[in-house]
Amino acid sequence: MDNFLIVLHRKIFLIFYIHKIYNIFLGERKMSQKLEVFYNRKPCYDIVIEQDFNNLTNEISKLDCSNKKICIITDSVVASIYKDEVLKLLKSICKNIVFYSFSSGENQKNLSTVNNIYNFLIEHQFDRKDILLALGGGVVGDITGFVAATYLRGIDYIQVPTTLLSQVDSSIGGKTGVDFEQYKNMIGAFKMPKLVYINIHTLTTLDERQYYNGFAEAMKHGLIRDSMYYEWLLSNMYEICDREPEVLEELVYRSCQIKKTIVEKDPLEQGERAILNFGHTIGHAIEKYMNFSLMHGECVALGCVAAAYISWKKQLLSMEEYYEVRDMFVPFNLPITIDDVNVDEIIKITKSDKKMEQDIIKFILLKKIGKAVIDRTVTEEELKSGIEEIIYKDEME
Repeated sequence: MDNFLIVLHRKIFLIFYIHKIYNIFLGERKMSQKLEVFYNRKPCYDIVIEQDFNNLTNEISKLDCSNKKICIITDSVVASIYKDEVLKLLKSICKNIVFYSFSSGENQKNLSTVNNIYNFLIEHQFDRKDILLALGGGVVGDITGFVAATYLRGIDYIQVPTTLLSQVDSSIGGKTGVDFEQYKNMIGAFKMPKLVYINIHTLTTLDERQYYNGFAEAMKHGLIRDSMYYEWLLSNMYEICDREPEVLEELVYRSCQIKKTIVEKDPLEQGERAILNFGHTIGHAIEKYMNFSLMHGECVALGCVAAAYISWKKQLLSMEEYYEVRDMFVPFNLPITIDDVNVDEIIKITKSDKKMEQDIIKFILLKKIGKAVIDRTVTEEELKSGIEEIIYKDEME
């Protein structure tokens, strides 16, 4: 293990050196970026990445809002920070603007919250030509998107994600949904937004746990599709931890680029898009088992470690690659082990996952760092070994 750590440290130094050379020749990406997302080979919506909300009015104005009502949907935490600023910016560009807020937390992501929003929209006479705006993290975005997909059989909506997790992942691709009882995202629909507006500055207001919660999804993107991006994340770990604006913009841009490319090829998850579920099969099961006391990204990190371990055991990854994947979550304050859990219960939960097909789990493994594959041959024994690998073991025992 000592030799492995020496090799790992040398690799980190080499990656850091290459990154510095890359910056000298190509320079840092300028602040403010835009990506156009296609659906069925036609332009569908833009992802706009800015350092503030100053351009939000201009971007939303392109949707011809002068005779439309806008309902901003958010949670209590985000409302306390951004409600006044966003209302002030938008009140002059639409017919009328209203604000709906619900308590923050994953436990609000249910049909009861959806029902309350339906009632609010009906009371304010929203019709199919009006617009919903999701201001917040993944829970707000998923709920708002689901309401948009189902209210009056469909109403336009905008994503304004304010957490790292929602900026790099959940706001893009049109997946919407809510939890049903203990089952995560069991009820949902595909509904593409009209705009995704990302204000990088919102990341500075997140507490540490919420901030690093999103990094698991960014790391996932590098692991499944882009080894150079994965190495870039490692070489910029200090800047990422310090939340340097230019580095955060690059991180968000490159993650959005990866997810955009995948969802454009498979918008309704009939094939390749499933690789985005790397770490999620076991991760979701842990999230449910722990009654959502762990954050989504924390569970995804654990799921990634377990999936990488299974990849090693199936001789897809080398031992060195597995340990590197495992240990690289640590500098970003993400867990790689969990206290003693009931392995059989977690396996039982995975079998109720929506990713099951004819009693077979579509498990996402790594063929190598930067290359994910869909595997339908993972046995219950292999699944059990992956879960057991992430259970904390006291070396003194």
